[in-house]
Amino acid sequence: MGTQIEDNSNQASETLNFENPHFLQSLFANDLALLKKLEEFFSVKVITRDGWLKISGGPEEVAKAKSVFEALESVRRKGGEISAHTFRLVMEQSAQVGDGGELVRAEVLDGIADMRLLGSASKAPVMPRTGGQVKYLKALQQYEVVFGLGPAGTGKTFLAMAHALQELKDRNIDRIIMTRPAVEAGEALGFLPGDLQEKVFPYLRPLYDALYDMLEADEAQKLIDKNLIEVAPLAYMRGRTLNRAYVILDEGQNATREQMLMFLTRLGEESKCVVTGDPSQIDLRPRNQSGLLEAMHLLKETDGIAFTQFDRSDVVRHPVVERIIEAYEQREG
Repeated sequence: MGTQIEDNSNQASETLNFENPHFLQSLFANDLALLKKLEEFFSVKVITRDGWLKISGGPEEVAKAKSVFEALESVRRKGGEISAHTFRLVMEQSAQVGDGGELVRAEVLDGIADMRLLGSASKAPVMPRTGGQVKYLKALQQYEVVFGLGPAGTGKTFLAMAHALQELKDRNIDRIIMTRPAVEAGEALGFLPGDLQEKVFPYLRPLYDALYDMLEADEAQKLIDKNLIEVAPLAYMRGRTLNRAYVILDEGQNATREQMLMFLTRLGEESKCVVTGDPSQIDLRPRNQSGLLEAMHLLKETDGIAFTQFDRSDVVRHPVVERIIEAYEQREG
């Protein structure tokens, strides 16, 4: 990136030059609306054409806006993809430049560029897209037991599955076991058609969906057929000892206290465990029966266990999802 600088008293401008328009446009995900957001965020004016981009405004604001594109360029040249979420994250981190935030920004941006999982000719690699996701993936790499807590759409289960599949590919584990509680187990399940496997399938479907999002369909089916990947209701975990396994409990907030203890004590040698859940979405009655709430209280200082808390800024679904979560959080006070 080349730059041209103009400065006079209270106003400044910088023109950033790139090798071609395609590369420049990739820095803002080919979405001009993101440049409008940057203008509003830093109170600057941005003009772009061909392979150059000009930023005008106050000297300090121009410097911070320029640092956004320097960081985005670094991510792209390391092979990272820029999404709207990445752009927003870099913008927010760059606002802290000069306020002691440089180290945090560098750590987050390095994580986005360097933490790539899986990937194939037709499937893009899985990469963290927010600061919370970078922290979560680092915890998955460093701890035996990890709790991923936060609202829907933050990538808690998706990233855990991607990391598990990478560990399986690298032969650090022998199998992956994915499970979740069927909250209505008992009477409600009895009214559903089919055998037990068909009755619990609706509860496990999101796990299968995530699996097929990451792998080619035939590859995923082959792993399932060889029992290298098992998707099962939480009740099936009782009495087992799981060695060299990567075990993921999804929707952990709906596991009872007894179920959570049972699950956490299944781990055998060279195994890893991830529990994901949203403490604000407990379907159990009474609510204090949630094993996730109890685990958060009892295990927060335990060696070998990490807790990663996501918030609405980590939501990577449609932007309106973040606003929905915000509205409900405000209602809860």
